[in-house]
Amino acid sequence: MALFEILKTAVENGASDIFLIAGLPVTYKIKGQQHRDGNGFLKPADILPLIDEIYESGRRDRINYENNTDDDFSFSIRELGRFRVNVFRQRGSVAAVIRVIRFGIPDPAALGIPESVLSLADNKTGLVLVAGAAGSGKSTTLACMIDRINKSRECHVITMEDPIEYIHSHNKSIVSQREVFIDTPGYLESLRSALRESPDVILLGEMRDYETISAAITAAETGVLLFSTLHTSSAANTINRIVDVFPANQQVQVRGQLAQLIRGVVCQQLVTGTDGHMMPVFEVLKTNPAVQNMIREGKLHQLDSAMQANAADGMTTMDQSLIGLYQKKRITKETALMVCSNYEFMSRRL
Repeated sequence: MALFEILKTAVENGASDIFLIAGLPVTYKIKGQQHRDGNGFLKPADILPLIDEIYESGRRDRINYENNTDDDFSFSIRELGRFRVNVFRQRGSVAAVIRVIRFGIPDPAALGIPESVLSLADNKTGLVLVAGAAGSGKSTTLACMIDRINKSRECHVITMEDPIEYIHSHNKSIVSQREVFIDTPGYLESLRSALRESPDVILLGEMRDYETISAAITAAETGVLLFSTLHTSSAANTINRIVDVFPANQQVQVRGQLAQLIRGVVCQQLVTGTDGHMMPVFEVLKTNPAVQNMIREGKLHQLDSAMQANAADGMTTMDQSLIGLYQKKRITKETALMVCSNYEFMSRRL
């Protein structure tokens, strides 16, 4: 089967991922379930021409592939969409997992992204963090936030992504999208460069290490609005993760900086709805004087109570969001209990 046919099948059937792995048929992930193609098992020799087509479509340098290291990049197929691929080796053969990204920016209402999340894009300065496991939809949420800015105000938006997933056309804003390792050597270099490019909004694909996190905080202090992501599961864990990368003698100062800079922390995960579709669930923390004081003093265990008490301001804990979906019969009791943060609290409430 040719690459185009595989990608077309994935798009037509609403697949989110495609697995090209020797010893299995071509496998599509649809609504969280694996669907295996009936055209026989892939052999290592079957995958090689598909990998060649992927590199040709992405006009990607093969240096990583030829050096037997993993490679991660995106490519577009006209009339089909954009695709993010990770090429790797397993059991001595080449394999690939392809993420399907449709053309255009998704509709946040259709995806279930609430206004309390999107409204964080209305800030003019500060730090907005979107956290969650890999594949939880962080890139999609951020794309919707950037699109809101692009349609509503005149800004220079600079994104640093690895790889670029959603393409933003220039609207009211100028959107400069830089793909890490293609347009720029790395996150840290592109972030330092961005401060000399008259930015109003910066999207930093991921806070990976001490140097990048430190540079992001410095950038946010210059008066821009900076978005970034972390692989954490709650608002408190997200702030802790940032503080913990700094030496102990700097952590008090960093907590003070974060208290002033953070405008919101969004944590999300995908769950299976009663209709069989995957839907996002959000924890939303917004800063007010009380929250700023908790961050400054390191009393992060009190953030859950603050979110529960300030639901009218758009804040919510993950468990509150799950309870809301259960009450609307959009998820089952079993799903809520399986993915909740506090099992005893959730089982009592349900």
